[in-house]
Amino acid sequence: MEKILVFGHKNPDTDTICSAIAYAELKKKLGVEAEPVRLGEINGETKYALEYFKVEAPRFVQKVANESKGVILVDHNERQQSADDIDQVKVLEVIDHHRIANFETSDPLYYRAEPVGCTATILNKMYKENGVAISKETAGLMLSAIISDSLLFKSPTCTDQDIAAAKELAEIAGVDVDTYGLAMLKAGADLSDKSIEQLISLDAKEFQMGTHKVEVAQVNAVDTNDVLARKEELEVALTNKISEKNLDLFLFVVTDILNSDSVAIALGNAASAVEKAFNVSLENNKAVLKGVVSRKKQIVPQLTDALK
Repeated sequence: MEKILVFGHKNPDTDTICSAIAYAELKKKLGVEAEPVRLGEINGETKYALEYFKVEAPRFVQKVANESKGVILVDHNERQQSADDIDQVKVLEVIDHHRIANFETSDPLYYRAEPVGCTATILNKMYKENGVAISKETAGLMLSAIISDSLLFKSPTCTDQDIAAAKELAEIAGVDVDTYGLAMLKAGADLSDKSIEQLISLDAKEFQMGTHKVEVAQVNAVDTNDVLARKEELEVALTNKISEKNLDLFLFVVTDILNSDSVAIALGNAASAVEKAFNVSLENNKAVLKGVVSRKKQIVPQLTDALK
């Protein structure tokens, strides 16, 4: 049987990396030759989780068609967020919790999308459905994914299913959810050694919103001023990225993991959509987004509506 590659989106976050590892592990236990790979650099938060549970990071790839004819997507479905040559391979399965956009296949496939806070929550169900026990290490990574995507259960995307899954996985992994979760989030929020280029690409996703091409990048911080002190440099980098990618809008969001608010920097010819979407006024390209922490639920839908 030919090897199947399992991967999440570009600029991977913790859910993308950990769910790729967890689902490849499940497939292998079910007799499928599967390998998790990644489409970008590991961030600090994910690195903390991998090192804590002593699991190697998946290897980095940009293209997949030279290695496999069939792939499985986790934590994404939009083609611009996927492998550069995703159109040259057969997508066999998708396990996701995001909106469905810019996605079609020529053949039927297994597609599972649920409105929960994290892909790993769905995978927890799939392990049970297949009667496969989750190892301590894999449980720890799946727990890390849920903590990350839910901001330790504070995100509006978090559901009762996510909380229940996290409790189950924490017991298997042998960790205290709150103690481990806060330490992991703080590791991801340490941005002191990040370059401007790293800051705007650590967790960036590109979206097609109506006729507009939009990129939304998000970083978590304990103190947003650590990032905003570099606003001038950030704006130069964002302007360059807009020109390079022909974007209509680049929205850079800094989220305070302690008070659950965000500060946004918006540039591009469609920047006014941010004011409409969030009922704010941009001052020097910046606005505070009170109570906004989730790109998936509190940013992308609102921007999409504003840009219709």
